[in-house]
Amino acid sequence: MGSKALTVVRQRRTPSADLGQMLRRARTRRGLGQGETGRLVGLSQGYISNLERGQRTPSLTVAEALADVLGLSLRECQQLYAAAVTDAGRYSRQRLPQAA
Repeated sequence: MGSKALTVVRQRRTPSADLGQMLRRARTRRGLGQGETGRLVGLSQGYISNLERGQRTPSLTVAEALADVLGLSLRECQQLYAAAVTDAGRYSRQRLPQAA
């Protein structure tokens, strides 16, 4: 019998360009820099930059934290939550069991 390897395939959703622009406007409206926003949300400045440039899609957890820190309006929250994914980083952050 041959062994079958399990392959996990994740699709990366690319958010609309409008999402990044909206996040940048909300951040500047609050008078925050990318680094400070990242610290308040618990993310790096680079991650915030990638979100604003449309290169990353936030998880629902990140979306909730951003909405809170940036004081997003209802319309902005709806846009952010619509783009958020439920499985962002789920596989990459799993720890492999240690061999005894």
